[in-house]
Amino acid sequence: MSGPPSLLIENYLREVGFWHVANIGQGCKLDPKLISAFIERWRPKMHTFHLPCEECTITLEDMQLQLRLPVDESVLTESVQSADWGAICYDLLSAIPNNIYGGRIEIGWLRDTFLESENDLTKVERIRYARAYILEIIGDYLMLDLSQNLIHLRWLLKLVDFRAAGELS
Repeated sequence: MSGPPSLLIENYLREVGFWHVANIGQGCKLDPKLISAFIERWRPKMHTFHLPCEECTITLEDMQLQLRLPVDESVLTESVQSADWGAICYDLLSAIPNNIYGGRIEIGWLRDTFLESENDLTKVERIRYARAYILEIIGDYLMLDLSQNLIHLRWLLKLVDFRAAGELS
């Protein structure tokens, strides 16, 4: 799933508002020297880059402009508790991971389970694949957990209805 999104799920990604995010960086070559220069200039205590001309910070507006995600809709802030995350995975993805860590699953499991979409998928299978694809985007780019490579399934609960998910910030 780490490649460009399949056209089979384009309409679902657009409905949720993730089409642009899914296509960011496709065909772009990252410059490791430039990235290293920015890392060296990052000041974590101040959340700014210290540049020769002045300090620079990344704002919520910057992220909105780059990712084209809404920031003025209903905000997701509450923690979700569930007694049976396995059942939720099965209902929404039709697969259950071997290990669920307090409601979190390994992003690698998503990649291994939902490899590539095929042209003969049913509508329900396309929806499940789209959910897995979006969940991977959330875990890899938006709400990443660098230490363990896990994604919380509370984000999956927000993907039950794509139209409703498109109304969230």
